[in-house]
Amino acid sequence: MIRLPVNYQIAATYLSSKLKQTIVAVLGVTFGISMYVFMNSFMSGVNLAQNQLAFSTLAHVRIYNDRPADRSDIVSRVFPKTTIANIHNSKIIKYTDGIKNSSEIIHYLHTIPIVETVAPEVNINVFFKNVGNRVNGTLSGVDVNSEDQLFKMSHLMDKGNWKDLAFRPDGIIVGVELAKSLSLKVDDNLNILTADGVSHTYKVIGIFRTNLSSVDKSKAYLSITATRQLLAENADYVTDIQVNVIDFKLANQLVGEISPLIPYKVESWSMANAQLEAGSNLRDVIAVAVSLTILIVAGFGIYNIMLMTINEKIREIAILKAMGFSGFDIRRIFLTMSSVIGLVGGFVGMGLGYLVSRLVNQVPFNVAGLATLPMDYDPKDYILAFGFGLITTFVAGYFPSRKASHVDPVTIIRG
Repeated sequence: MIRLPVNYQIAATYLSSKLKQTIVAVLGVTFGISMYVFMNSFMSGVNLAQNQLAFSTLAHVRIYNDRPADRSDIVSRVFPKTTIANIHNSKIIKYTDGIKNSSEIIHYLHTIPIVETVAPEVNINVFFKNVGNRVNGTLSGVDVNSEDQLFKMSHLMDKGNWKDLAFRPDGIIVGVELAKSLSLKVDDNLNILTADGVSHTYKVIGIFRTNLSSVDKSKAYLSITATRQLLAENADYVTDIQVNVIDFKLANQLVGEISPLIPYKVESWSMANAQLEAGSNLRDVIAVAVSLTILIVAGFGIYNIMLMTINEKIREIAILKAMGFSGFDIRRIFLTMSSVIGLVGGFVGMGLGYLVSRLVNQVPFNVAGLATLPMDYDPKDYILAFGFGLITTFVAGYFPSRKASHVDPVTIIRG
């Protein structure tokens, strides 16, 4: 039978002699770590759900032909500032629409390792008309397979099949709210009117739902070939190139890499939607702040319990020092106690945090396409919780143990 060193035996005796105090200390660590795990799992789940919802219609990087620079005040660029000029109704002229040589740009993007999907689009503002009803919205001509890889459109279909769009030049897929506004159902006809006065009628072959009201009530999809024919454009014409990378956090890296090489506006999702990134970062900060506060409170509880134990065992500590135990031995005894409390509380806390997360993950939450409250089970959260728990308990045990190591046995025994 293996016998523990004397210091560890004494620590085990102190822990078991005041079992209620030990259990309270363990429960403090357990509660702190379980809440840390739960809060981080919940906030990570909310961020993932928010990102999935946002990226259902938002690419990581967008390439498009932006408005030209303001060159209306050309006099000040050529003549001295003292020159008197009288210019009325100056204009900003855009000489080209869309993206030229789109196939070359798409081919180049496919050669970049971090690029996952590239989808060309032809987007135009149109009027959707059905008998007397008319709604302003956006018509997107898309490459069916690329768009499905980018936004998982086949999973967003309420009615119809997304893949059918590739084989139906006369077919159109509309948002669910747009269909309601125009009283449309599958196999109905829908008239499209462009800003140039071109009108064409298509047959509704599907209805999609993104759970983003702004999209569902104003957007429809055609095949990219049919859209080019509607606009009388060539087979290389696109207005946008949408790009997804292997991790959306690498979007700015891609922008920095390709911007000097592509003569068009290259914009990442964070540039276009700074509030989305700010909201995600703010939720992370709140989760960490709340979780660390809980752990610190638990640490103060352990500190008080260890301090009470030392005060109760002060004569025994004095006797131990009189028997030859050094200050280092005394510190080891109480640090061992706090470490055991941290280890037991840590393991139990991780299990309890996982259980609470699972239970909350079953709570119904029928909002924006979610069935239950979102939750993420990232092993990193459990490792961090356990690490913070151990650090907190170690610090909480260190200061009382240092006080115990400085006890003067002569003064205590005489007193």
